[in-house]
This record gives sequence, structure tokens and C-alpha cells, in this order.
Amino acid sequence: MHEKAPLIRIAKRDDLPKYKVWLIRLAALLLAIAIGGLLFLIVRTNPITAYGEMLKGSLGKKTGIRQIVKTAIPLLGTALALAPCFKMRYWNIGAEGQITMGAMGAGYFALFWYDKLPSPVLLVVMGLAGIVCGGLWAAIPAVFKARWGTNETLFTLMMNYIAIGIVAWLQGGPWEGKPGSQIIPTFNKAAVLPKALGVNCGWIIVLLLTVFMFVYMRYTKHGYEVAVLGGSENTARYAGMNVARVTVRTAVLSGAISGLVGFMVASGTHMTLYSSVAGGVGFTAITVCWLAQLNPFAMVAIAAMLAVLSRGASTLQTSLKVPASISDMITGIILLCMLGCEFFINYRLIFRGHHERAGEPQRAGGAEGPDKKETEEGR
Repeated sequence: MHEKAPLIRIAKRDDLPKYKVWLIRLAALLLAIAIGGLLFLIVRTNPITAYGEMLKGSLGKKTGIRQIVKTAIPLLGTALALAPCFKMRYWNIGAEGQITMGAMGAGYFALFWYDKLPSPVLLVVMGLAGIVCGGLWAAIPAVFKARWGTNETLFTLMMNYIAIGIVAWLQGGPWEGKPGSQIIPTFNKAAVLPKALGVNCGWIIVLLLTVFMFVYMRYTKHGYEVAVLGGSENTARYAGMNVARVTVRTAVLSGAISGLVGFMVASGTHMTLYSSVAGGVGFTAITVCWLAQLNPFAMVAIAAMLAVLSRGASTLQTSLKVPASISDMITGIILLCMLGCEFFINYRLIFRGHHERAGEPQRAGGAEGPDKKETEEGR
């Protein structure tokens, strides 16, 4: 007795032409804008005016553009850090903690060595301290994963809160400035990143990192090993790769870059250290990674787009008195639609009764192979 085919089945698509992929993404963006327009109407705001204010507030002035660059720096840097891990299918959700530990390492030298080293040397030492602290923090879950097969998603996620707790303890204890203030002092000028074109020079660093990551993942032996391990661990072992070493090495590289981002955030943006110094960048960067499909150059555009949305949303609160929650919802809707469209790029929905039109014969259960009788006749 044949079972009735399911109403909807999901099937993997063949590779779509590039123009169709971009048409789907454009449709998702237009849908997000339309949904956002409905939200603006609900709060009695003209959608055209609102979107115009978002663009004007973010791109209409030099200060807005500088703010966008400042916001995009940690987003892009952290996305680049996560890319090799995700390519390897090692789900590093701990960038938030790695940024925090990198900022802590840099903060130590900023607070206690600013009068012992020349500013250029001090900044280099701070950057190296951030790299080392972020790399070591990322190495802990990687070693456990490689040695005992622990779940890296939960492990790295939980280590975020440990890192935040350590800095919170320093903030209210050994590194506290004025007693009872729960505030770490502002860094000395010698420990602050210099500016280039009105923004801290971190933007130069992350652009160089973009080129480095592209070359690393596409044209180096290490990048090839990451890709093979991400495709199949058994294939990697068969090819003679040391899976544990590749795993730890890639995680440490990811943590090191995140730690460097922590240095740039602490020294270039906040000029101090506090428990929430990462500001959620470690989680938002995951979205940047997936929207860019792990392409480092595409990450530049995605990080800039998110920075424009963030800046534009904050402008709405001041210029049109739109509630902050509405601004956040607009950003979330756009991200949701842009992420959701990737499903339709990679998969298609097959409805009951449309098998033949989709190029597949009707089958029992909707997922069975060719009928046994047909197979025997073919033989």
C-alpha cells in the first residue's frame, strides 16, 4: 500500500545562475523594506521620510560616515576571524569573549606601561598582547574539542561569560580608578590608536586582514586543509592530515584576530576597558559571515551595510522621535529577510502533485527510489 506523498517537500537546488541568486536577494531586501514600511505606518510615520532620514543620518554627513567606519571596523574584523572556523565547521560562538580578553591584554599595558614605552612601541605591544590573549582563550575549547570531542558551540559560548566576568572583577577591583566608581581609568594618549582620515587607523588594519584572509583561505596549504576538514573529517584523515592540530591551529588563529579586534575596540573606540567592551560584535559578526558566504571581500560590504543600518536607526530616534524598539525591529527584519533568502537560493519547495513538473516522477512516500518493478524491467 503506497503512502500519500507529503504536502511539501524540500529538495536541494542545483547551482542557480548568478543573476537569479541576486534577484532572490533583491526580492528579500524589497520585502524587508515593505515590512519595515508597515511598521512605520503603525507608529504613524511616513515610510519614505523615515527611510530618507536613515540614509541622510548615516551617509549625509562626514560625521555619519566616520561613525559608520568606526562601527564597521570590529564587525569586519570579527567576521574575518570567524570565517576559517566556520569553513572548517568548527562553530566558534566565543568571539565575544575572545574580543574581551584581547581588550584586557591590551588594557594591561595601556594602564601600567604607558609611561615606560614610546607610544608606537606601546601600541605594538598592546596589539601583540591582544593577539596572544585572544588566541590562548580560543585554544582552550579547541584543545578540549580535539582531545575529548566536546561540543565547541556550548563551550565557546559559555567562555564568553567567563571573560566578561573577569573584566567585571578587574573593573570593580584591581584596575578600578576612583574607589567605588566601578570604572577603569581612561587610557593615556600614548595608548590610543592614531587617526587616519578622521577615524582610528583600525580600518587600515582590517582591510589588510581582509586581503590576508582571502589569500589564506584560497591559496595556502593551511586554507586547503581547513576546506578539506570542513568537507569531511574522514577525507581529511585519509589524506594524512592531523585533524586535531588543524582544529587547534584554526581556532587559535580565529581567537588571535578577535583579540586584535579587542585591542582596536579598547584603544581606538572606547579608550578604556569595561566588561561589555565587545558590545555584542561577536554575535553580530556571525550574521556578517553567513550573509557574505565566508567571502572576505563580501564581508566588507555586509559590515558596511549593517553599520549604515545601525547608524540610520539611531538617527530615527532623534530626528523623528521613533521609539528605539522600532528602529531595532527594522534592522532585525532586514537581517532576517537577507538571511532567510539564502534558504531559497540553496533549496526549493516541491508541492504535492507537482513532481512531474519539477522533473521528478511521482514516488511512494515522496522520497523513495524508483519502483522495484521498473528497476527489474530495466535489467
